[in-house]
Amino acid sequence: MAKLEKIILSIKSVENPEDISIYISKNSPLYAHVFIQKIIKSVAGLIEYPLSGRVVPEFNDENIREVIFHNYRIVNRVNRINVKIINVILRARLIN
Repeated sequence: MAKLEKIILSIKSVENPEDISIYISKNSPLYAHVFIQKIIKSVAGLIEYPLSGRVVPEFNDENIREVIFHNYRIVNRVNRINVKIINVILRARLIN
């Protein structure tokens, strides 16, 4: 697959890292900011390599993939021109 034009964030994907940040910031506001920046950096490579990461087992669809970052699953949907980040969830949770 060729290089894509952009990464799109869904509303749900933006809300979840914010919740994660609030939770982490209770102990360390600085680490919360750094952690969110690292999540963003971990998906930046999807522009060049949109099919990186594994297919999400709950969907078994080649276009719905996930990048694992620490204990989080960053779920994304790939099409011909972009990648849409669908959700950021704890790694142990199943997707409904």
